[in-house]
Amino acid sequence: MTSDIRLAFAHPQARARATAPDGPLDRISLRDHVVEVEIGAFQAERGTTQRVAFNVVVEVRPMTAALDDDVDRILSYDRVTEAIDAALAEERLNLLETLAQRIAERILWEPQAVRCFVRIEKLDRGPGALGVEIVRSVDDLPTRPVSAPDTVPHPHLVYLGNAAIASPNLGRWLDQLQARAEPVILCVGLPETPAPTTGHRMTQRRVDLLAMEQNAWMLAARDPRCVVVSTRTELDWSMKHEQISVWAPSKIVLDAVDGPAGQAPVELAAWFARHVEASDLLLIGAAPPAACDVPVIVQDIARSGL
Repeated sequence: MTSDIRLAFAHPQARARATAPDGPLDRISLRDHVVEVEIGAFQAERGTTQRVAFNVVVEVRPMTAALDDDVDRILSYDRVTEAIDAALAEERLNLLETLAQRIAERILWEPQAVRCFVRIEKLDRGPGALGVEIVRSVDDLPTRPVSAPDTVPHPHLVYLGNAAIASPNLGRWLDQLQARAEPVILCVGLPETPAPTTGHRMTQRRVDLLAMEQNAWMLAARDPRCVVVSTRTELDWSMKHEQISVWAPSKIVLDAVDGPAGQAPVELAAWFARHVEASDLLLIGAAPPAACDVPVIVQDIARSGL
């Protein structure tokens, strides 16, 4: 492998040629593909999009059979742009490194692909282009999971108003919820104490989400069976181990590509019900949302028997 410093900032195609393994490989490339996307770990990068440039080179095995000018027999450029689009749509990301890794993996699952160079650059964050480049081969791929029947849990989502959280019946309700066959996720709204007012839409959004998380911790303090979760990984683990999860919404809401349109707590619960493919949404002590993709059940606190 060459150590020529000239290649440090060369296009991935030149780097691919200079570091080519033994044996002939063909290459396809995507140059200067620019997408507007929300990405980044800094607060200034949230709630706004920026231009991100993609340069990708894929080394592929030469075709041994006749092509017959048939696009279905090659790794097409569309598969490269589709890998980029799919990785961007999966979730909001903080790091270009994570995005590059996911793009490379998607491309390398294609049967013809052998090695992949992915360079990603932010074009609006400084006087120049700020970016990363990775090189991955099929030998770097994780084991592909074997296809299996749908085993994704469809949790029972329960929204508790403040009066329900404070109700002396809370323990009895949790007993009944814990006896259900499907996992249970609890959602809460804003606490009784008003959250600070910032006068700015994005900062107010963060303040309100954090206030809901404080309410989630207050609920968890009332019963040790309630476990506060803030990430999808924590949520999946909690459901797998049959815990009663209490959703702390900030990270999942702020990282979502298709985030909720509204900020009202019940509307967030309705959005989250779709996000986790809930079986239904039970509201105790709260009015129903304007719309919801799963069945909604509304129960009065005094009469609630779950």
